[in-house]
Amino acid sequence: MNKGSAIVGFILCFLAGMAGMWGIDRSASGISHDVHASKEAGLERPTKLNPGAVKVELYAMSQCPYGVQAENGFKDAVEKLGADVDFKVEFIGQTAPSGELTSMHGPKEVKGDISQLCAQKHTAKWFQLMLCQNKNSKEVDSNWEACANEVGAPADKLRSCVDGEEGKSLLKASFERAEQKQARGSPTIYIDGNSYQGGRRPADFMKAICAAYKGAKPAACNDIPESPKVNVTILTDKRCEECDPRRLQGNISRSVAMPVLKTLDYSDPEGRRLYDSIKPAKLPLAVFDATLDADKEASAAFARNIKVMGANKVLEMGGTWNPSCGDAEGCKLDECKNEIACKPEVPGKLEVFVMSQCPFGVKGLNAMEEVLANFKKNKAKIDFQIHFIGDIDPAKGMTSMHGQGEVDEDIREICAVQHNLEGNKYMNYILCRNKNIRDTAWESCATKDTGIDAAAIKKCFEGEEGKGLLTKSFEVAKSAGIGASPTWLANGKFKFSGIDPETVKGEFCKHNNLPGCEVKLSGQAPQQAGAPAPAGCGG
Repeated sequence: MNKGSAIVGFILCFLAGMAGMWGIDRSASGISHDVHASKEAGLERPTKLNPGAVKVELYAMSQCPYGVQAENGFKDAVEKLGADVDFKVEFIGQTAPSGELTSMHGPKEVKGDISQLCAQKHTAKWFQLMLCQNKNSKEVDSNWEACANEVGAPADKLRSCVDGEEGKSLLKASFERAEQKQARGSPTIYIDGNSYQGGRRPADFMKAICAAYKGAKPAACNDIPESPKVNVTILTDKRCEECDPRRLQGNISRSVAMPVLKTLDYSDPEGRRLYDSIKPAKLPLAVFDATLDADKEASAAFARNIKVMGANKVLEMGGTWNPSCGDAEGCKLDECKNEIACKPEVPGKLEVFVMSQCPFGVKGLNAMEEVLANFKKNKAKIDFQIHFIGDIDPAKGMTSMHGQGEVDEDIREICAVQHNLEGNKYMNYILCRNKNIRDTAWESCATKDTGIDAAAIKKCFEGEEGKGLLTKSFEVAKSAGIGASPTWLANGKFKFSGIDPETVKGEFCKHNNLPGCEVKLSGQAPQQAGAPAPAGCGG
């Protein structure tokens, strides 16, 4: 993965998710609390909200560490504000045409989502139960029963819901509500109906909720500690399409409680001097001074990724732009020979970098069915190539975000590509697999109907050929500085994101005037500069 993925992940856990609901009135969502719920203040949710209670919606994933972090961060607000906050949580995921419920982190996350939705419906102690489960979110699918016993929730009633159709129905409806809200990142937060982009710490949430009260504020709002101010400079380059400072400013604001933001461009003398004092480094960068030390939580969060350079603390944000290579003269430098910006343009070439079991990578590859058909119909030839994102661990071998199952599927798919290049026939296998990408019965997609030879894939997979192909594919992604699935590359030079046919075609056609570019395909129009990042896995 590229170096900044951990920091990007701190901001967004790419995606799919989890849900739960806080408050009493659940008629709109089909969820209602036990009418016998205790009226105690604190974490046990009240049966009646106070007039003027601020509505807070959290969209997250039960196994996403950043969604879990946000849930835990709301503990103080829920405990201190009680009936003055109507806090609701929803889950992000997908419902397949077959009716199967899926989520980014797999079946265990789906089961965890269900257990927490069932708790929300059947006990006022659901938030206590969720916090208990969060102590070991990797086991969220099974630890609900022990947590129910620990907090005094009705385990028998929950078991009937979790193991039956009721839980599945609750999760399907929750997925739909998240989709209607266009919540794709975990966590996604709305406070009083407005998108919340601030910090993820207890005091941050308290301040934002207290600021939303229309009348008199609860007494708890008078006792929120002040956060230290932190000076941070965003160093960017206007020649770099991916270095939009607005997105980075938002990311920093989520991680630092009180950032004092300044933006410098490499073309400015001050920006050039700053870069020269900390190079080599890839833009964009966040550069802190000593004031970062006062924000203990931000310092701890950045500890593994920050470099101390003199008086500066430099945080690489996962960028790939070397400003020294931004023009023809720079490309003559040895350090620039492998940079994308310095490579020759190859018209008609379209590459995609994916993780085979990333739900958004799956959507991106599925979009190519319509894209390829469109260009074929209009007799336009494009060179389409698939690369896989992963890493080589000296101790563990090949690794990928979604585990060994993803590595195995990467190998099978790259074997299918290698042995079925003509006419992009390998897409028959990939599109078939994408209907149920985690199903281990891959042979059902290598049949006469798909035109794929199962024996050839098996031989390639079990021998050294497949491992060698995937190793080279990982190296291509790494050399391009790409770690998010899906990421597209047009003409070998121009990166973009997208998971629908119109976006993929539109971005590719910005650099290629081909028959078929004028055809409107299904999906959304290409994103505008500065818009939120499209859904994806990794960073």
